[in-house]
Amino acid sequence: MEEYTKYEKARMLGSRSLQLAMGAPFLVKLSEEQLEEIGYDPLEIAKLEFEKGVVPITVKRPMPKAEGVEREAKEAS
Repeated sequence: MEEYTKYEKARMLGSRSLQLAMGAPFLVKLSEEQLEEIGYDPLEIAKLEFEKGVVPITVKRPMPKAEGVEREAKEAS
């Protein structure tokens, strides 16, 4: 599993739990007993999905500019 910062994780869990609260289908199989145990809490369901690696949200990170990478490569040779 890819490493995420605590901010990325919080954003993904918050977004996914909102989706679940608005009626999105679960991406993990949960029995009625498990749902009762976690109190039908969308955030807890989102956490379970995150642990399984099935959260349908991607993280875009800014990458260094291409010119800076080329400059470093030229200096090394």
